[in-house]
Amino acid sequence: MNFDTSEEQELLQDTIGKWASSECPPVRVREFFDGEAPHDPSLWQGLCEIGVAGLVVPEAHGGAGLELIDLALVAETLGFHGVPGPFLGHALACVALAHGGSPEQQRCWLPRLASGEVLGTVALAESGARWLPADWQLRLDGGALRGAKRFVPSGEVADLLVIGTAGGGLALVESRAAGVVAKSYPGVDRARRVADVAFEGATCEPLARGAEAAARVRDAGLVLLAADAFGAASRLVDMAVSYAKTREQFGVTIGHFQALKHQLANMAVEIEPARGLFWYAAHAFDRVPRDAERFAALAKAHITERGMQVARDVVEAHGGIGFTWECDVQIWFKRVMFDRAWLGTPSLHRERAAKLAGW
Repeated sequence: MNFDTSEEQELLQDTIGKWASSECPPVRVREFFDGEAPHDPSLWQGLCEIGVAGLVVPEAHGGAGLELIDLALVAETLGFHGVPGPFLGHALACVALAHGGSPEQQRCWLPRLASGEVLGTVALAESGARWLPADWQLRLDGGALRGAKRFVPSGEVADLLVIGTAGGGLALVESRAAGVVAKSYPGVDRARRVADVAFEGATCEPLARGAEAAARVRDAGLVLLAADAFGAASRLVDMAVSYAKTREQFGVTIGHFQALKHQLANMAVEIEPARGLFWYAAHAFDRVPRDAERFAALAKAHITERGMQVARDVVEAHGGIGFTWECDVQIWFKRVMFDRAWLGTPSLHRERAAKLAGW
């Protein structure tokens, strides 16, 4: 049995990696990180032209009809290159409609999401760190929404919002509808802006199978965050190795020093073995339902926490410049911080994984 990625999956990652190297090198990532714009439409359009926007949309609705493992490999590559933009929220909106929409809802929205004509996102979190379906309190009031959501990815620029509602359901709201007020702000990762979105009687349309789809959206989100953190942490290790080969001290490059060699080796050992964890979690999402929920929680908890430790070590390996705004390390450091925090911290998902295992 072959446990490696397929030739098609390797081609997908290679294609996106080459595009990112050409269209979004670190200097462009920094321009976005330093700027105030909440969105770069040209970068998103480039990804849509590759087909990223509709990877998990069924072929019948204009997508590629691929599985979460393919989407996770894309997330890893985008994390490695630090690509800014609305990929995470849009991907989860596609998952929500593919798994929870009625045939009419799918016909209406999935083709436009797949082509990139419509930019989607999900609004899940509420005040008090309520990330998970069982904790949502935003209620429908006669077909209208009243309340607020926090930390909505690309919430100010998205066209379609998939909202988590009380009881663990999902509902669709168009961002231009009356009663929707979004306020964007730069969070810890300035490459992926978030917004607080208030609903003041906004008309909504519940997803037909929203209660079933909400858990799928949660698990898909956990896997994509783990994959992104893996990619970002891998980039940080590469940055530390490159710096060790060029920075000189006492007449030699610092890579000659045994203590730093050990530190670099430890970073690699922290991250590389975790690749199989998010691979399996993504595989289980579509192929091994009994494992899907628990392994999504484990992947998110373990990889984002290990990624944070690697990020701290890379700052140390860069010495006095490692923590500064001028050093690119901070860009990927903050990307891992976002992945660790969004959808809940590692402690939350370790507790869930333990309960799911019957501990």
